Amino acid sequence: MTMRLRRRTAVAALSAMLLLAAPVTTAQALSAPASAPAAPAAVTSRLPSPTGPYAVGTEVLHLTDHARTDPWVPAAGDRELMVSLYYPARTGRAGSTAPYMSTEEARLVLAGAGLEGTVPPATLSSLGTHARTGARTAPGRFPLVLLSPGFGNPRATVTSLAEDLASRGYVVASVDHAYESAGTELPDGRLLTCVACERLESAPTEEAREELGRLVSTGRAADLSFVLDRLTGHRPAWKNSRMVDRRRVAVTGHSIGGSAAASAMLADPRFDAGINMDGTFMERIPASGLGRRPFMMLGSAPHSPGGGDTSWDQGWQRLDGWKRWIRVEGSGHSSFTDVPVLEDLMGVTLDPTVTLSTDRQVRITRDYVGAFLDQHLRGRHQPLLDGPTQGNPEVVFHRP
Repeated sequence: MTMRLRRRTAVAALSAMLLLAAPVTTAQALSAPASAPAAPAAVTSRLPSPTGPYAVGTEVLHLTDHARTDPWVPAAGDRELMVSLYYPARTGRAGSTAPYMSTEEARLVLAGAGLEGTVPPATLSSLGTHARTGARTAPGRFPLVLLSPGFGNPRATVTSLAEDLASRGYVVASVDHAYESAGTELPDGRLLTCVACERLESAPTEEAREELGRLVSTGRAADLSFVLDRLTGHRPAWKNSRMVDRRRVAVTGHSIGGSAAASAMLADPRFDAGINMDGTFMERIPASGLGRRPFMMLGSAPHSPGGGDTSWDQGWQRLDGWKRWIRVEGSGHSSFTDVPVLEDLMGVTLDPTVTLSTDRQVRITRDYVGAFLDQHLRGRHQPLLDGPTQGNPEVVFHRP
């Protein structure tokens, strides 16, 4: 298997740093400048509205795993994680809407993307969200979904999906993996940059890069299991943990976060289902599969059978439970994140190969991820997952 490491100045998400995307022919670092800002357009300065019946509450946790030293910066000590929780809430106006990201995080992300001085940090940090801090929890117990963002991406870039899932009745935990994001601000004001990105860039061989990619994937799996421990364990870190149904847990990720979803399922039987959104499998699924647990692969054009990313062909053959391989025509690597919304907001084109509208990119991601979770965590059959539908002509089902 070969691995393609995309170094796009702004193509993917303001992740800006290296993105573990679909391997094509050789492992290499590619760069492509963002286009010049387009003429001002009438665009919203708020994320798309959640579609479910619940209001959305949010809270941020700072968690420290005292059992592990940080793998990228050992001198930093124990592994630290920032986690944004989104949960079904009662209607009302309690609290204020949460910021999309801090101003310092936005500055670092834009600097890494080569957009510092072109886009003010406040453009990102002031992007309107829908989740409210201090919102009262809705009654009941709800399935839990853990989200892992793409390599170099802050957890903020999956906010739209997280808010929508919470509005549909899920507790969602979006995780910032320390030193794997362009910018993460800790409560004491420390700013963490993507040290892991620098390690990948300086790796001398393709084999070394692939091994580092595997370490990112399995390290994130350990992060995700730790977060699950802290949300559902004997002494939970979250005061509202009682609303989490620990018997129904899924893990979902974008890019290498999608690989981490599979790695987490391999390492931890508590994850009942998983989704890989456009990410190379950096840890191979073994011949024994995932213990017959359901898994969905949701990707862009390169992720076709026999395409550039052979890890999907290999992974598909070894998935031993309910499975789907879905490709979205006209999408790009970051179509499954907030990037399309951010492109509109900034007036730049980050990936000119994308032909789908922002609305379609957001809606398809929300609908298919939500359908998968409803079917496998709630036991509600979803015809949307049975095959092509007239209302979604861009969505292609592969069953090799």
